[in-house]
Amino acid sequence: MTATIDRPNDTAAPSPFAPPVDTVTDTPRVLNSRTPDDALSFWGSLVGSGALVWLLYTQILPFSGRIGFVVCWFIAFLVMYAGVTAMGNPRNVVVDRLMSAIVRSGALIVFGTLATAVVFTFMRGVEALTNVNFFTDDMAGVRPTSTLDNGGILHAIVGSLIEVGLAVIVTLPLGIGCAVYMNEVGGKFSKVVRTIVEAMTALPSIVAGLFIYTTLIVTLGISRTGIAAAAAIGVMMLPIIARSADVVLRVMPGGLREASLALGASKWQTVKQVVLPTVRPGLATALILGIARGVGETSPVLLTSGASTYFNANPTNEPMNSLPLFVFSAVRSGEPLFIARGFGAAIVLLLLVLILFIITRFLARQKVGRR
Repeated sequence: MTATIDRPNDTAAPSPFAPPVDTVTDTPRVLNSRTPDDALSFWGSLVGSGALVWLLYTQILPFSGRIGFVVCWFIAFLVMYAGVTAMGNPRNVVVDRLMSAIVRSGALIVFGTLATAVVFTFMRGVEALTNVNFFTDDMAGVRPTSTLDNGGILHAIVGSLIEVGLAVIVTLPLGIGCAVYMNEVGGKFSKVVRTIVEAMTALPSIVAGLFIYTTLIVTLGISRTGIAAAAAIGVMMLPIIARSADVVLRVMPGGLREASLALGASKWQTVKQVVLPTVRPGLATALILGIARGVGETSPVLLTSGASTYFNANPTNEPMNSLPLFVFSAVRSGEPLFIARGFGAAIVLLLLVLILFIITRFLARQKVGRR
């Protein structure tokens, strides 16, 4: 007789008396989403703290001033926001929301400051920009009290372009050569050069102007011309170009250098035919950053170029005006119409720097799929 062993059927229905089985599903947590509780806590705390500070700051306590009101409002908002959030959330959520509020407030302050400066400058100078002569004439024979349909900033625009162009001719090969020496040649002295370049990056512009003034104008007897201004601007541009090019060369993959050397190329051939063509967009970015730094400097050109009201395209003879120097002279004149011309020149300078930074962003971004 054969015994038969009954095996349980895996597909059989579960017993109604068996305990329920909890099904746990892993759902990803969305980090950058705001729930209705987050939104209500934020806006409620913002409005409530503002009303409380307005009542205490302006009606009960003897305080006044917009800055003090905003500071007290921000502190009260953080305290109220933390209290409201702590009512129904753990400690880590409270800290996370507070840090998020502080970081976003900092970004808002920076953006608000920049927007305020740009809008204020545009509002004060837009009247001058509506006249075509503002871009085609100079200020020769034009009084500060003359109407805006007389005179312009052509001499300042051309002066800035000439001075910055001369500075680029000198600083571009020096900056890239300095970066190549620090990365490709090396040695004990390269550390000293890198330290000096990093220190010169934070050099005050007035120091650069005084250096060129005492060296070229006082010692060598060169008059205040566009050449002296270009030299002062070049002192400010050189460390920016060298430091930016140094960073670009340091992040280049070392395998390209090793492959070139393994194929029998010399170090100079590797630098010329492999390294520099590979980092060409980064070097262009370094150049544009240096130009953006030099084109807006006022202190160096104030000491070295001298202000002029007439058109001068010769950087070796007679004073040469520039956009920063024109803005400085116009705003401190005290005449409303001349001040409007100064703000108009400031708008042109802002647009020029903005265009340079847009080009920098375009060159610095990574182009996927391009060889």
